[in-house]
Amino acid sequence: MLGTSDMTPTATVETPNVTDPSLYLQGIPHDRFAQLRAIGGLAWHPYEDGGFWAVTRHAEARYVSRNPELFSSAIGHTNLWDLEADALEARRSLIDTDAPDHTRLRRLVAGAFTPKNIRWWEQVVREITIELLDEFVVQGGGDWVDMVAAPMPIQVILTMLGVPVEDSDYLVELSNYLVEGTGDAQSIPPDAFGNTTELRLLPFNSPASHALFEYGEGMRQQRRDEPQDDLVGHLVQAESEGERFSLSEYRNMFHLLVFAGNETTRTALSHGAMALAANPHEWQRVLDDPSMIESATEEILRWATPVMHMRRTATSDTELAGTEIAEGDKVVMWYASANRDEAVFEDPFRFDVGRADNEHFAFGGGGPHLCLGAFLARLEVTVLLEEMAKRSLCLEQTSEPVRARSNFVHGVLSVGMQPRSAR
Repeated sequence: MLGTSDMTPTATVETPNVTDPSLYLQGIPHDRFAQLRAIGGLAWHPYEDGGFWAVTRHAEARYVSRNPELFSSAIGHTNLWDLEADALEARRSLIDTDAPDHTRLRRLVAGAFTPKNIRWWEQVVREITIELLDEFVVQGGGDWVDMVAAPMPIQVILTMLGVPVEDSDYLVELSNYLVEGTGDAQSIPPDAFGNTTELRLLPFNSPASHALFEYGEGMRQQRRDEPQDDLVGHLVQAESEGERFSLSEYRNMFHLLVFAGNETTRTALSHGAMALAANPHEWQRVLDDPSMIESATEEILRWATPVMHMRRTATSDTELAGTEIAEGDKVVMWYASANRDEAVFEDPFRFDVGRADNEHFAFGGGGPHLCLGAFLARLEVTVLLEEMAKRSLCLEQTSEPVRARSNFVHGVLSVGMQPRSAR
């Protein structure tokens, strides 16, 4: 199979569709990804008026991630579809850049997300977690997403940003609409939230992005007038070799921090709860030996794979897995598949809280785009497990999950849970 600039590779019967958002309403279509992993080279996957090379195995996804000079984040887009030049520039955030722009933007904000600085927030994370778990237990359970998985990470990131906690419900609402934008339908009109911008110029093609931009700009003005020692204040004052964020860079960074800091951890906490409820013997292992919380955290992240794929674009003719890739071809890393790669993970479809050498791709495949919030996400999952263990709190699932109609975010909109004591 060969991709060239003037000839589109031909799909074969061996290439199952994995882009239809409706497939994910029943969970990740793992059987289809297993078929893709079994193909000797890379599979060419049709999409809209073109297509992409599907990178579904762990080794190749790692290679693409760690070779940004061959596989660009700035050319084209990091989602499946292409954008016109003006739309790409308007929507460009940290994840849609290559060095040197990526290096500069990341340096401006990375200091706030070092392990040392994230540990400073541990008590805040714990206080929020304790309050939410206590209420969950008092109420005898309910919708785990509404009661724990959604409010915990949004309250944490809003506290870090300096956003009033009373605005958390509004920002969760905006995040839900952004996830809709990764599917094939939206429930709000283009002019929702007073939006007058063409949707193609907004992240996720969603008017909710306009609302988030407006909210972030309001905070920016507040911090310019009254500086404070919080993350928004840091963004406003951040300097790197004499440079600061432009208005567009600030707006897109604020948007990214709210969405990624909320939605991805929320997804991990939702799938983690379902995995613990479905595998009570695994949670009992943690209760019997709390030193396993660290490995259990990593297994939850592997199991959840909050972001299921990310795209790159080939900067020159190259070869991967014996497949010739032409300059300009789209290359899509499917983390949802790589995290179940039988060549790397023993018994990959078993939830194992003691799994060793768990080199999952919950935060991407490494390289310069390793998730900025990885340490924070780990802290939040770890603290939740610690507080559940202190209470010997076990979970029982009481309803089927309502999943997001998205091939990008492995989202759960709701799932019923009730507490029970360890046997």
